[in-house]
Amino acid sequence: MPSKPAPPITMDAVYAAPGYLFRRMQQIAVSIFMEECKAFDLTPVQYAALVAIHTHPGIDATRLSAVIAFDRSTLGSVIERLQAKDYVERKPAPEDKRIKLLYLTRQGAAILKDIIPAVERAQARMLEPLKPADRKTLMGLLVQLVDLNNEASRVPLRAEDALEHLGKAGQV
Repeated sequence: MPSKPAPPITMDAVYAAPGYLFRRMQQIAVSIFMEECKAFDLTPVQYAALVAIHTHPGIDATRLSAVIAFDRSTLGSVIERLQAKDYVERKPAPEDKRIKLLYLTRQGAAILKDIIPAVERAQARMLEPLKPADRKTLMGLLVQLVDLNNEASRVPLRAEDALEHLGKAGQV
């Protein structure tokens, strides 16, 4: 039985591939976020870290990595930049001084509160070209894809790792 000939190698095949489209949308999403939030000098990952630290005061970097699904080794430099901006402070854990717990500073809480409208504008702009029904469909499918493929990630989301901090959450 003769084998089916391989399809021709074309850029059209690349442009139609889900991985390529997800990567391009990630580039577009970051670009829109940076445009809308430029006055705040925060990246999307720094913003996510601030939200997670706000929601889970006293979280350690390992759990923070799991909660925002970001590589632990790279997260250290994100935390250092937030600390240099005086948005985050590290305090030793009472039971083990080697573990540093993360807390928002007064300035961190203020920037988080102030950036919310810009973040909301960025999120809206990402979906704006779609009809409202298509936005809802896309978001439902993205949530489903991310959830079903979570374990395939280099850094799976582990939001449950921070549940012990939920009782300490403040309000923005």
